[in-house]
Order: sequence, then structure tokens, then C-alpha cells
Amino acid sequence: MELHFTGLIIGVATFLIIGIFHPIVIKSEYYFGVKIWWLFLISGIITGIASLLVADILWSTLLAVWAASSLWGIGELFEQRKRVERGWFPARPEGKLFDKKRK
Repeated sequence: MELHFTGLIIGVATFLIIGIFHPIVIKSEYYFGVKIWWLFLISGIITGIASLLVADILWSTLLAVWAASSLWGIGELFEQRKRVERGWFPARPEGKLFDKKRK
């Protein structure tokens, strides 16, 4: 019996990529707000085009998953802003960009 791990690798990697984007969206909105949505767009476009140019099915699929997650992240970035406004997530205090010192 011969085992083929490509599908399993794609499944696990997809799970991890989506899982990585969740905190990226939360932290991005916290530190920068929604004004960086265009970075998610550029990431999605670049990885989407790359997925078309890569011949290997594993890497092509993972790049496409990254592209879809980046593009989905744009909508989630704006949804995260609404979650912060509802009080479900903390808002960044004004003027405290990357300030780790506590007073």
C-alpha cells in the first residue's frame, strides 16, 4: 500500500495559515486600524499570481490559500473594527503605538 501525503499536508497547512491570519488581523487592527487593508490586498494579489506561476501542486495550493486568506482578511479587518467598537476586543489607547512601558 502506497500512502500519498499531499492532501493531508495541504489540509494541515491550510488550517495553520487560516489560524495565523486570525491574530494577524486582530493585531493589525489594534496597532494600525483599517488603514492598512491595502497590505492585505497586495499580499493577496502577489500570492494569487504566484500560485498561478508555480508548477508544483502543493506550493501552488498553499499560495492560493494564502491569497484567499489575505483577501478574506480585508473584510475581517473591517469586522474587527466593529468588534472593537462593540467592546468585544480592547481598543488601542491614542498615542500608544508600540509603547510597552507601563506607568
